[in-house]
Amino acid sequence: MASQAGPSPEARQAQFEQAVAISLHLWLSLTVAVQNHWGGPSSADKRDWFAGAIVDMFPSLVDVAKAQAQSTAAKAQSSTTPAPTTKSQSNTTPRKIPDDPPQEDVEAVLLQVMLDEFETNVDDESEVDVAARIVHARARCAAGDFSFVEDLRRRWLDTKGKKVVVEAKEQNQEAEWDDVDSDDDDDDDEEEGDSDVEMGEAPALVPVVKEKPPPEVDEDGFTKVTKKKR
Repeated sequence: MASQAGPSPEARQAQFEQAVAISLHLWLSLTVAVQNHWGGPSSADKRDWFAGAIVDMFPSLVDVAKAQAQSTAAKAQSSTTPAPTTKSQSNTTPRKIPDDPPQEDVEAVLLQVMLDEFETNVDDESEVDVAARIVHARARCAAGDFSFVEDLRRRWLDTKGKKVVVEAKEQNQEAEWDDVDSDDDDDDDEEEGDSDVEMGEAPALVPVVKEKPPPEVDEDGFTKVTKKKR
């Protein structure tokens, strides 16, 4: 459990939520899906909902801290007070907080949401790296160490002035960040609505109503990728 001098449970939870949101913003497969509106006209908002769904897989660090404090207090009291023999003893037992989900479960949810909400079949195993990043960020934030989250934030900010270039090759999706002259392309970015490449503040977690309209044709001048359907 954290010492009083360490970050508060609320700060740890907030940093973890930011790590999840940034991890999804750094996921090229999801960025391509959002850029091409494969999740519908509100694809960017749906990505924020996606981040919230991943966060909800983990018990809140605030609740974990409360349970740990309650457990510590109960143990201290039991060491100095004889244990009661009545049935009321069971009512004072601290509630057990569920364990964090295994990385494999996070990977499965990442793939399922991409398929259900963005009609995208991710077959490059990139979800493994995303899930590993989220699980690692969780452990670091729980320990009060935010250095990994700062590293993610720097990587995310480094994508400013860049956009995703998508090319179709043998029915496989290939995407990479290409440098873009921000002075020349500011107007183009505004017209394209490419909010995920011009980043300033850290992404927020905003719930969104699920909807699945037909995907729109890419209008940003790059080759349209034929996405895989169920």
